[in-house]
Amino acid sequence: MYNLAMKILIIEDDPDIGGFLEIGFKTEGHEVDRAMDGEKGSFMARVSTYDIIILDFSLPKKNGLVVCNEIRTQGLPVPIIFLSVSGDTNIKINALEEGADDYITKPFSFEELNARIKAIMRRPKKIESAIKKVGELSIDIQKQTAYRNEKPLYLTRKEYNLLEYLMRNPGIVHSRGMIMEHVWSAESDPFSNTIEVHILNLRKKVNSGFSRDLIRNIPGRGYVIEV
Repeated sequence: MYNLAMKILIIEDDPDIGGFLEIGFKTEGHEVDRAMDGEKGSFMARVSTYDIIILDFSLPKKNGLVVCNEIRTQGLPVPIIFLSVSGDTNIKINALEEGADDYITKPFSFEELNARIKAIMRRPKKIESAIKKVGELSIDIQKQTAYRNEKPLYLTRKEYNLLEYLMRNPGIVHSRGMIMEHVWSAESDPFSNTIEVHILNLRKKVNSGFSRDLIRNIPGRGYVIEV
């Protein structure tokens, strides 16, 4: 659902529009990354995981059609909304044929963009169980709730996102860099101890009342959810 926190990539070379969108999305509690040219935007879209991409049509280095094509060629299903000053039907058709999910003509309101995003996020996705279980742990992806042996875990949004990421890849050691890339925004300070603090708090909550630690620290490598 759209009211849940998302990680959004804005590829827009106009600093006023990009800044306007970033402030709007962050006010609603979402993580936001920005790129001001198509080359950087395409790279970020293909190496990181995003819930939705806002893509300008006219960009330096690579235009929006090329960026969209590169994203889809890699097989990434992330929703893409084009922004453009042109309302030309042929341009809209080209964007949709390249794999765009929607197309908005500038100028537009933030409320309109929000409504378009809500409509896209309501579309049926590939069938996936709303409940994911790994050993004693379970999460309800739709409700963003977590449990251990049916005991509720009262997690912050970031703690839940961190737990969900680890549980989607059980038994795999996740490096600090991998966690930073998938759970935090690109502008986060990679040298801060925020990951360690969140892991510590998450482990305390997951292990409270239990003798076995389900989230292991592998020295020099990262963290893993025990299968």
